[in-house]
Amino acid sequence: MSSPNTLSIFSQTVTTVGSVGEVALIQQIQEVIGRNSPPPPEGIGDDCAVWTPPENEKVLLTVDPIIYGKHFSDKDAPELVGGKLLKRNLSDIAAMGGSPGPALLSLAMGPDLCLDWLMRFIKGLAETCEKFRVPLSGGDVAAAEMQTFVATLTQTGTALNPISRMGAELNSPIYVTGTLGGSIHGKHLRFVPRLEEGKWLASQENVLSMTDVSDGLAKDLPALLKRGRQANLDLAEIPVDPFSDGIEGAFCDGEDYELLFTLEPGTKLKDWPFAIPCHKIGHVRKSRGQGTLIDINTGKPLEFSRDGYEHFQN
Repeated sequence: MSSPNTLSIFSQTVTTVGSVGEVALIQQIQEVIGRNSPPPPEGIGDDCAVWTPPENEKVLLTVDPIIYGKHFSDKDAPELVGGKLLKRNLSDIAAMGGSPGPALLSLAMGPDLCLDWLMRFIKGLAETCEKFRVPLSGGDVAAAEMQTFVATLTQTGTALNPISRMGAELNSPIYVTGTLGGSIHGKHLRFVPRLEEGKWLASQENVLSMTDVSDGLAKDLPALLKRGRQANLDLAEIPVDPFSDGIEGAFCDGEDYELLFTLEPGTKLKDWPFAIPCHKIGHVRKSRGQGTLIDINTGKPLEFSRDGYEHFQN
Protein backbone atom coordinates (compact mmCIF):
# COMPACT_ATOMS: atom_id res chain seq x y z
CA MET A 1 0.00 0.00 0.00
CA SER A 2 1.61 3.22 -1.12
CA SER A 3 1.02 6.77 0.04
CA PRO A 4 -0.08 9.65 -2.19
CA ASN A 5 2.96 11.46 -0.82
CA THR A 6 5.52 8.96 -2.05
CA LEU A 7 8.77 10.33 -3.44
CA SER A 8 11.44 8.85 -5.68
CA ILE A 9 14.30 7.69 -3.47
CA PHE A 10 17.12 8.35 -5.98
CA SER A 11 17.56 11.34 -8.28
CA GLN A 12 20.02 13.17 -10.49
CA THR A 13 17.99 16.38 -10.74
CA VAL A 14 17.08 17.33 -7.15
CA THR A 15 19.24 17.90 -4.08
CA THR A 16 20.98 14.69 -3.07
CA VAL A 17 22.97 13.63 -0.01
CA GLY A 18 26.12 13.66 -2.15
CA SER A 19 25.66 17.33 -3.00
CA VAL A 20 25.17 18.32 0.64
CA GLY A 21 28.19 16.63 2.21
CA GLU A 22 28.62 14.62 5.42
CA VAL A 23 28.79 17.42 8.01
CA ALA A 24 25.74 19.30 6.74
CA LEU A 25 23.87 16.02 6.30
CA ILE A 26 24.44 14.97 9.91
CA GLN A 27 23.35 18.40 11.12
CA GLN A 28 20.09 18.12 9.17
CA ILE A 29 19.48 14.62 10.53
CA GLN A 30 20.02 15.89 14.10
CA GLU A 31 17.56 18.74 13.52
CA VAL A 32 14.85 16.37 12.35
CA ILE A 33 15.47 13.93 15.21
CA GLY A 34 15.27 16.85 17.65
CA ARG A 35 14.12 16.01 21.15
CA ASN A 36 14.08 12.29 20.37
CA SER A 37 17.83 12.26 21.01
CA PRO A 38 18.90 13.31 24.52
CA PRO A 39 21.94 15.57 25.03
CA PRO A 40 25.36 13.88 25.20
CA PRO A 41 26.65 11.67 26.68
CA GLU A 42 23.24 9.91 26.60
CA GLY A 43 22.59 11.08 23.03
CA ILE A 44 24.25 12.22 19.81
CA GLY A 45 27.52 14.13 20.14
CA ASP A 46 30.11 11.89 21.81
CA ASP A 47 32.22 8.90 20.76
CA CYS A 48 29.80 6.56 22.50
CA ALA A 49 26.41 7.02 24.07
CA VAL A 50 26.09 6.29 27.79
CA TRP A 51 23.15 4.24 29.03
CA THR A 52 22.38 3.06 32.56
CA PRO A 53 19.82 0.24 32.37
CA PRO A 54 17.25 -0.26 35.16
CA GLU A 55 18.62 -2.03 38.20
CA ASN A 56 18.17 -5.82 38.36
CA GLU A 57 16.93 -6.07 34.76
CA LYS A 58 18.72 -8.00 32.04
CA VAL A 59 19.85 -6.13 28.95
CA LEU A 60 18.44 -7.11 25.55
CA LEU A 61 20.23 -6.39 22.25
CA THR A 62 18.87 -6.76 18.73
CA VAL A 63 19.66 -5.40 15.27
CA ASP A 64 17.73 -5.30 11.99
CA PRO A 65 18.18 -3.49 8.67
CA ILE A 66 15.86 -2.26 5.98
CA ILE A 67 17.23 -2.46 2.44
CA TYR A 68 15.92 -0.69 -0.64
CA GLY A 69 14.50 -3.24 -3.05
CA LYS A 70 14.13 -5.90 -0.33
CA HIS A 71 12.07 -4.38 2.48
CA PHE A 72 10.53 -1.43 0.64
CA SER A 73 10.26 0.22 -2.77
CA ASP A 74 9.71 3.65 -4.37
CA LYS A 75 5.98 3.12 -3.90
CA ASP A 76 6.28 3.25 -0.10
CA ALA A 77 6.10 6.53 1.79
CA PRO A 78 9.51 7.27 3.39
CA GLU A 79 7.87 8.09 6.75
CA LEU A 80 6.42 4.57 6.88
CA VAL A 81 9.78 3.06 5.93
CA GLY A 82 11.49 4.94 8.77
CA GLY A 83 8.83 3.78 11.20
CA LYS A 84 9.17 0.20 10.03
CA LEU A 85 12.90 0.17 10.77
CA LEU A 86 12.27 0.89 14.43
CA LYS A 87 9.14 -1.21 14.80
CA ARG A 88 10.67 -4.41 13.45
CA ASN A 89 13.40 -4.07 16.10
CA LEU A 90 10.81 -3.33 18.79
CA SER A 91 9.00 -6.52 17.79
CA ASP A 92 12.13 -8.47 18.78
CA ILE A 93 12.13 -6.72 22.16
CA ALA A 94 8.44 -7.54 22.55
CA ALA A 95 9.11 -11.21 21.79
CA MET A 96 11.43 -11.39 24.80
CA GLY A 97 8.92 -9.63 27.07
CA GLY A 98 11.09 -6.53 27.28
CA SER A 99 10.88 -2.75 27.36
CA PRO A 100 12.87 -0.74 24.79
CA GLY A 101 15.94 1.34 25.65
CA PRO A 102 18.12 3.56 23.44
CA ALA A 103 18.69 2.86 19.74
CA LEU A 104 21.60 3.43 17.34
CA LEU A 105 21.12 4.21 13.64
CA SER A 106 23.57 3.40 10.84
CA LEU A 107 23.00 4.63 7.27
CA ALA A 108 24.79 3.45 4.13
CA MET A 109 23.62 5.34 1.05
CA GLY A 110 24.57 6.24 -2.46
CA PRO A 111 25.37 9.88 -3.28
CA ASP A 112 22.30 9.98 -5.53
CA LEU A 113 19.90 9.48 -2.59
CA CYS A 114 17.29 12.24 -2.62
CA LEU A 115 17.79 14.51 0.41
CA ASP A 116 14.06 15.19 0.83
CA TRP A 117 13.38 11.44 0.84
CA LEU A 118 15.98 10.91 3.56
CA MET A 119 14.62 13.72 5.75
CA ARG A 120 11.11 12.28 5.48
CA PHE A 121 12.52 8.86 6.38
CA ILE A 122 14.21 10.37 9.46
CA LYS A 123 10.99 12.20 10.34
CA GLY A 124 9.05 8.93 10.30
CA LEU A 125 11.73 7.28 12.43
CA ALA A 126 11.72 10.17 14.91
CA GLU A 127 7.93 10.15 15.23
CA THR A 128 7.98 6.42 15.90
CA CYS A 129 10.74 6.92 18.50
CA GLU A 130 8.53 9.45 20.24
CA LYS A 131 5.48 7.19 20.11
CA PHE A 132 7.30 4.26 21.73
CA ARG A 133 9.57 6.42 23.94
CA VAL A 134 12.80 5.25 22.36
CA PRO A 135 15.77 7.66 22.55
CA LEU A 136 17.89 7.70 19.41
CA SER A 137 21.32 7.92 20.99
CA GLY A 138 23.71 7.95 18.03
CA GLY A 139 24.88 6.10 14.97
CA ASP A 140 26.89 6.55 11.80
CA VAL A 141 26.59 7.52 8.13
CA ALA A 142 28.62 6.02 5.30
CA ALA A 143 28.81 6.43 1.53
CA ALA A 144 27.81 3.44 -0.61
CA GLU A 145 27.36 2.64 -4.30
CA MET A 146 24.83 4.49 -6.44
CA GLN A 147 21.21 3.34 -6.08
CA THR A 148 21.94 1.97 -2.59
CA PHE A 149 20.15 2.61 0.68
CA VAL A 150 20.61 0.43 3.76
CA ALA A 151 19.49 1.59 7.20
CA THR A 152 20.44 -0.55 10.19
CA LEU A 153 19.09 0.00 13.70
CA THR A 154 20.57 -1.49 16.85
CA GLN A 155 17.94 -1.58 19.59
CA THR A 156 18.52 -2.11 23.28
CA GLY A 157 16.00 -3.17 25.86
CA THR A 158 15.60 -4.61 29.33
CA ALA A 159 13.49 -7.34 30.90
CA LEU A 160 13.10 -8.81 34.36
CA ASN A 161 12.29 -12.22 32.93
CA PRO A 162 13.33 -12.55 29.27
CA ILE A 163 11.42 -15.28 27.45
CA SER A 164 13.46 -17.29 24.94
CA ARG A 165 12.34 -19.37 21.97
CA MET A 166 13.46 -22.70 23.38
CA GLY A 167 11.27 -23.42 26.43
CA ALA A 168 8.38 -25.35 24.86
CA GLU A 169 7.69 -28.78 26.34
CA LEU A 170 5.92 -31.90 25.12
CA ASN A 171 2.14 -31.19 25.02
CA SER A 172 2.60 -27.41 25.37
CA PRO A 173 -0.33 -25.50 23.87
CA ILE A 174 0.63 -23.07 21.07
CA TYR A 175 -0.84 -19.57 20.77
CA VAL A 176 -0.51 -16.62 18.38
CA THR A 177 -1.78 -13.04 18.54
CA GLY A 178 -3.55 -11.03 15.86
CA THR A 179 -3.94 -12.24 12.29
CA LEU A 180 -1.46 -13.75 9.84
CA GLY A 181 -0.76 -13.12 6.16
CA GLY A 182 -1.34 -10.23 3.79
CA SER A 183 1.90 -8.32 4.32
CA ILE A 184 2.09 -7.52 0.60
CA HIS A 185 -0.94 -5.24 1.02
CA GLY A 186 0.89 -2.82 3.31
CA LYS A 187 0.69 -4.60 6.66
CA HIS A 188 4.50 -4.86 6.67
CA LEU A 189 4.67 -1.06 7.05
CA ARG A 190 1.69 -0.39 9.33
CA PHE A 191 1.98 -3.12 11.97
CA VAL A 192 2.16 -2.40 15.71
CA PRO A 193 4.91 -4.14 17.76
CA ARG A 194 3.27 -6.09 20.59
CA LEU A 195 5.31 -4.55 23.41
CA GLU A 196 2.61 -4.43 26.08
CA GLU A 197 1.36 -7.90 25.17
CA GLY A 198 4.91 -9.27 25.32
CA LYS A 199 5.58 -7.78 28.76
CA TRP A 200 2.30 -9.15 30.06
CA LEU A 201 3.04 -12.62 28.72
CA ALA A 202 6.52 -12.57 30.27
CA SER A 203 4.87 -11.91 33.65
CA GLN A 204 2.73 -15.05 33.39
CA GLU A 205 4.28 -18.06 35.13
CA ASN A 206 3.01 -20.57 32.57
CA VAL A 207 4.53 -18.94 29.46
CA LEU A 208 7.47 -21.11 28.39
CA SER A 209 8.67 -19.73 25.06
CA MET A 210 7.97 -16.87 22.69
CA THR A 211 9.06 -15.34 19.38
CA ASP A 212 7.65 -12.90 16.84
CA VAL A 213 6.32 -13.98 13.47
CA SER A 214 8.65 -12.11 11.12
CA ASP A 215 9.49 -14.74 8.48
CA GLY A 216 6.11 -16.49 8.52
CA LEU A 217 4.50 -19.14 10.73
CA ALA A 218 5.87 -21.93 8.51
CA LYS A 219 9.42 -20.88 9.37
CA ASP A 220 9.10 -19.31 12.83
CA LEU A 221 7.02 -22.04 14.51
CA PRO A 222 9.58 -24.83 13.89
CA ALA A 223 12.17 -22.58 15.58
CA LEU A 224 10.18 -22.97 18.83
CA LEU A 225 10.38 -26.77 18.75
CA LYS A 226 13.11 -28.91 20.24
CA ARG A 227 14.57 -31.84 18.33
CA GLY A 228 12.10 -34.72 18.11
CA ARG A 229 9.02 -32.50 18.41
CA GLN A 230 6.30 -31.47 15.98
CA ALA A 231 3.44 -28.97 16.06
CA ASN A 232 -0.02 -30.47 15.65
CA LEU A 233 -2.17 -27.62 14.32
CA ASP A 234 -5.89 -27.03 13.89
CA LEU A 235 -6.11 -25.13 10.60
CA ALA A 236 -9.60 -23.90 11.49
CA GLU A 237 -8.04 -21.94 14.36
CA ILE A 238 -5.28 -20.24 12.32
CA PRO A 239 -6.18 -16.50 12.29
CA VAL A 240 -6.02 -15.81 8.55
CA ASP A 241 -5.89 -12.09 7.78
CA PRO A 242 -8.67 -10.87 5.43
CA PHE A 243 -6.00 -9.66 2.99
CA SER A 244 -4.07 -12.95 3.07
CA ASP A 245 -3.90 -15.29 0.11
CA GLY A 246 -5.62 -18.02 2.09
CA ILE A 247 -3.99 -20.42 4.54
CA GLU A 248 -0.70 -20.53 2.62
CA GLY A 249 -0.37 -16.77 2.92
CA ALA A 250 -1.03 -16.98 6.67
CA PHE A 251 1.83 -19.47 7.00
CA CYS A 252 4.28 -18.07 4.47
CA ASP A 253 3.86 -14.33 3.77
CA GLY A 254 5.93 -13.21 6.77
CA GLU A 255 6.28 -9.75 8.30
CA ASP A 256 3.23 -10.20 10.53
CA TYR A 257 5.15 -9.21 13.68
CA GLU A 258 2.65 -11.02 15.88
CA LEU A 259 3.67 -12.96 19.00
CA LEU A 260 3.90 -16.76 18.85
CA PHE A 261 4.24 -18.50 22.22
CA THR A 262 3.75 -21.73 24.18
CA LEU A 263 2.45 -22.51 27.66
CA GLU A 264 3.09 -25.17 30.27
CA PRO A 265 1.35 -28.43 29.35
CA GLY A 266 -2.19 -28.67 30.72
CA THR A 267 -2.56 -24.91 31.27
CA LYS A 268 -4.57 -22.21 29.50
CA LEU A 269 -4.12 -18.54 28.78
CA LYS A 270 -6.39 -16.77 31.26
CA ASP A 271 -7.78 -13.24 31.44
CA TRP A 272 -6.18 -11.94 28.25
CA PRO A 273 -6.44 -8.16 28.85
CA PHE A 274 -5.85 -6.76 25.34
CA ALA A 275 -8.15 -5.83 22.46
CA ILE A 276 -5.98 -7.68 19.93
CA PRO A 277 -7.25 -11.29 19.77
CA CYS A 278 -5.18 -14.26 20.84
CA HIS A 279 -5.69 -17.74 19.36
CA LYS A 280 -4.83 -21.26 20.49
CA ILE A 281 -3.73 -23.01 17.29
CA GLY A 282 -2.36 -26.38 18.42
CA HIS A 283 -0.03 -28.39 20.67
CA VAL A 284 3.56 -29.59 20.73
CA ARG A 285 3.70 -33.37 20.25
CA LYS A 286 6.36 -36.03 19.89
CA SER A 287 7.58 -36.27 16.31
CA ARG A 288 6.55 -39.28 14.26
CA GLY A 289 9.13 -38.53 11.60
CA GLN A 290 6.62 -37.23 9.06
CA GLY A 291 7.34 -33.49 9.29
CA THR A 292 7.31 -30.57 11.71
CA LEU A 293 3.90 -28.99 11.07
CA ILE A 294 1.01 -31.48 11.13
CA ASP A 295 -2.68 -31.01 10.33
CA ILE A 296 -4.50 -32.58 13.30
CA ASN A 297 -7.56 -33.38 11.19
CA THR A 298 -5.71 -35.42 8.56
CA GLY A 299 -2.58 -36.43 10.46
CA LYS A 300 -0.56 -35.37 7.43
CA PRO A 301 2.27 -32.83 7.22
CA LEU A 302 1.41 -29.37 5.96
CA GLU A 303 2.99 -28.64 2.60
CA PHE A 304 3.27 -25.24 0.96
CA SER A 305 4.93 -23.94 -2.19
CA ARG A 306 7.27 -21.94 0.08
CA ASP A 307 8.43 -22.14 3.68
CA GLY A 308 8.16 -18.55 4.84
CA TYR A 309 10.71 -15.90 4.00
CA GLU A 310 14.17 -17.34 3.34
CA HIS A 311 17.07 -14.95 2.83
CA PHE A 312 19.16 -15.65 -0.31
CA GLN A 313 16.24 -17.60 -1.82
CA ASN A 314 13.22 -15.23 -1.81
